[in-house]
Amino acid sequence: MRSYLEFEKPVADLEGKVQELKILAEGGEAVDVEDEIARLQEKADQALSDIYSRLTPWQKTLVARHPDRPHSLDYINALITDFTPLAGDRKFSEDCAIIAGFGRFRGQSVAILGQEKGNDTESRLKHNFGMARPEGYRKAVRIMELADRFNIPVVSFVDTAGAYPGIGAEERGQAEAIARSTDMCLGLGVPNISIVIGEGGSGGAIAIATTNHVAMLEHSIYSVISPEAGASILWRDSTRAQDAATNMKITAEDLSGFRIIDEIIKEPIGGAHRAKEIVIDRAGSSIENALSKMAGQSADDLKKQRREKFLRIGRELG
Repeated sequence: MRSYLEFEKPVADLEGKVQELKILAEGGEAVDVEDEIARLQEKADQALSDIYSRLTPWQKTLVARHPDRPHSLDYINALITDFTPLAGDRKFSEDCAIIAGFGRFRGQSVAILGQEKGNDTESRLKHNFGMARPEGYRKAVRIMELADRFNIPVVSFVDTAGAYPGIGAEERGQAEAIARSTDMCLGLGVPNISIVIGEGGSGGAIAIATTNHVAMLEHSIYSVISPEAGASILWRDSTRAQDAATNMKITAEDLSGFRIIDEIIKEPIGGAHRAKEIVIDRAGSSIENALSKMAGQSADDLKKQRREKFLRIGRELG
């Protein structure tokens, strides 16, 4: 059963009628409905195209949060062979919100970091809805240190509403863990690439996305705070999240214009959840192209490029 967002209701109605006619045809209760099915399907496709050609920032936020959107494990399973996950931060415990390990991407060894939200109640609880605790970021640092030592590029899949804000996480040094992970990203002597595949929320995302090449899926978002929290701070009214989403400039188009990100990966009409294989393949091509461009660069050059990139953002937008 396909999940529809509120603004997709016209498409839902048309595709519902198409499904009803298909069931009738399969049951032999209708003589010939093929022409009507084709007409309604064409109308549904056009409605979907029209809606997605003019999405508002808030609607993009809803698409980025769509429950059927492919998650980090979908990308890892499709793109990475011989993937070996590593667990634990060697200080406190394992954090399943961040998937980390090593594998091969199209024949090349890579280190993988991925924020995983889960796709059903059980897995969402296991992965804490993609909100990492300090041990998750310390695990990420451990993997990046290994990658740096053995000259292995790092690829990160970013998808989190933000770092976990619980009392226990704060007691165990959440801010310090995020800062160390960000610092580790900046100090890597190997290529590092990140792709925002859903939500890129706050420092929880920046901790693994401070990279040489930052890409975003077309309908993903990347921001310092969620629209709801931003509205609560700015207007003391979380119901104004739509206004916050517009004013915060959180879409891929906005961030590309500010040169905060380096690439927008186009999604199929209707969003990544409608054609997962296509968008995962496009993400793979983005990773391959970025790695190819950085191949042969020295550790000092990679660090310098990364440093200058983020200093420029600070100068131009600070």
